[in-house]
Amino acid sequence: MVLRIFPSQRLALLLLLLTLLQLGGCAVSPRLKPNDQPSVAGKTFVITGASSGFGRGVALRLAALQGDVVLAARRTEVLEELATQIREAGGSALVVTTDVSKPDDIQGLVHAAIERFGSIDVWINNAAVGALGRFEDVPVEDHARVVDVNLKGVIYGSHAAMRQFRAQGFGTLVNVGSVESEIPLAYHASYAATKGGVMNLGAAIAEEIRLTGSETISVATVMPWAVDTPFWQHAANYTGGTPRMAAMDAPEQVVEAVAWVSLNPRKRLPVGWKARGAVISHSLFPSLTERIAANIAHRWQIEKAPPAPPTTGSLYKPMQSGTGVEGGVRERMEREEAAREQSK
Repeated sequence: MVLRIFPSQRLALLLLLLTLLQLGGCAVSPRLKPNDQPSVAGKTFVITGASSGFGRGVALRLAALQGDVVLAARRTEVLEELATQIREAGGSALVVTTDVSKPDDIQGLVHAAIERFGSIDVWINNAAVGALGRFEDVPVEDHARVVDVNLKGVIYGSHAAMRQFRAQGFGTLVNVGSVESEIPLAYHASYAATKGGVMNLGAAIAEEIRLTGSETISVATVMPWAVDTPFWQHAANYTGGTPRMAAMDAPEQVVEAVAWVSLNPRKRLPVGWKARGAVISHSLFPSLTERIAANIAHRWQIEKAPPAPPTTGSLYKPMQSGTGVEGGVRERMEREEAAREQSK
């Protein structure tokens, strides 16, 4: 598929490229510093989706600074292994098996955290799943499951956290969105829809907090670019090819950004120069930005990906594999591209 650039779009594209080049040269993602340790130590951080990816990375980062971490996910054994790693390093961790799509599980998570630590300082809604494929090729029940986890799960978690924050008089809610909160991507329809919902949910809650005059309760939405985590291995996939995306970021800068924003809340925080550039571009040239993003996704996911059978991934049942912070997707893609070149 070829992207046609009409004369009226050329200036917009040039400005977009200049913006990205400028951001790439000077933008630095926020990260915690050693002198932030006193601000973390002794605080309680509830982290959903803590068994892998961003959640696991953030738990390790905050626990290393003596934060008390409450680890929530479906994979109990994986959480117990992570908790042991944290405790052996001198940190404090509580495991609570949780399916965020179930309100009763969320209430149990709140109860367990309060019973153990007395209060909740930060609640991080990180759990997410994906379903890749052309919209009509993905079974409707899979789309529904993505909504159950990514949007309803964030609503349930945010609702429980806000009630607790109002009761205790303080707290920070961190919702992990995506650059797709701003720029919906082809072949990610329901995922993009939920991440747009996450951004708007956070913005609405932030205004309600402002209107009540509270200065001790905050909400932040973090918006990463495509990142090399086990998310891709866990995603349902109906594209016909291995799950992938161009120019993936490493997870470390997102882990640092989530940890940082838990102490320094921002209404919206795009992470990395690519995410920031994409958000700026979309605000200036929405249609062009969406077309460019869609063509990139089509080229890498549909045209270049080696064949792969359909799968529901971890939508309905957790997978044993994929327990690290990083997913190894970039390394796999390099192998796939090398094999593709050799086969020509």
